Amino acid sequence: MEDNKKSTSIPIETLNWLLNSQTPSIRYLTLTQVLQKPVHDAEVQAVRSEITVSKPVSSILSRQDPEGFWSSKKHYYSPKYRSSHWTMLLLTELAVPPENQNLQKGADFMLETLTKDKRLETYIETSVGFFCLWGNWLRYQLFCGRFEDPAVQKAIELVCKDIHRLGKCRYNGDLPCSWAVIRELNGLALIPENQRSREVEKAIERGIQFIVEDYDIVSADYPVIEKVHPLWYSLSFPLFYHTDVLFTLRVLKALNALDHPKAKGALDWLWSKQNKQGKWTGGSPFRKKSRPFLAEPDTPNHWITLHAASLFS
Repeated sequence: MEDNKKSTSIPIETLNWLLNSQTPSIRYLTLTQVLQKPVHDAEVQAVRSEITVSKPVSSILSRQDPEGFWSSKKHYYSPKYRSSHWTMLLLTELAVPPENQNLQKGADFMLETLTKDKRLETYIETSVGFFCLWGNWLRYQLFCGRFEDPAVQKAIELVCKDIHRLGKCRYNGDLPCSWAVIRELNGLALIPENQRSREVEKAIERGIQFIVEDYDIVSADYPVIEKVHPLWYSLSFPLFYHTDVLFTLRVLKALNALDHPKAKGALDWLWSKQNKQGKWTGGSPFRKKSRPFLAEPDTPNHWITLHAASLFS
């Protein structure tokens, strides 16, 4: 990544634009992920304290049932993208402090729900596909500190096995699925390096090999039934079970794999998308279906620029 750092820099006007965001999560992540300020920094802590009491997070938490779910107790996956599973994933993206009681209640609900329906023991071991769900589920469970839970450990085991079969999915004609592998890697990325078993390390290695060595991020020549999904080349936030070039690069960075030689082409592609104002623009394809994730007058471009800028910091 050193060569990339030397040739790229984020304009101060862009940084100020992000730091003046009305969405506390954006300011917090700009400070920690772009400016690399430590979490114990006074400014960082002050912004962090705003996340749960300000919009959009406060409005999301206010709609949570006392039992820990959103929308429906019976349906954690639907409606997309407002039910419990998707809401937990979004709150994790919004950097809600893991110790927040509402977030912990949501994690409890999803842990109990998915354990009760036996998917961890039966369906998930025999079915092809749906591992994007388990990568996402693992992401917010680990974010909430559930590494030691037996169900989470079982999910880690199954996700590792699925990565070795390259996320083969019935929705992709039983072909390997890049979306699933990237979502699974995103979950495993939250396991601290000193707590990763050899099985986890091997799965991460195989997943990275699949994403950046066996195939190419920019040409997106991964196995597909028909054609590359148009969202792959669209800069978007938030994405749920989908992935795109930007999200893929974020996952590689989380796994300390952004310096992979074949990731450079994707970084160059992303840098080329920066406009003359030093920002990245895109959209939010599921905005009308998802819970609010911005405080006015912010736009999805704030999130997209934040995540792009973090890759060049």
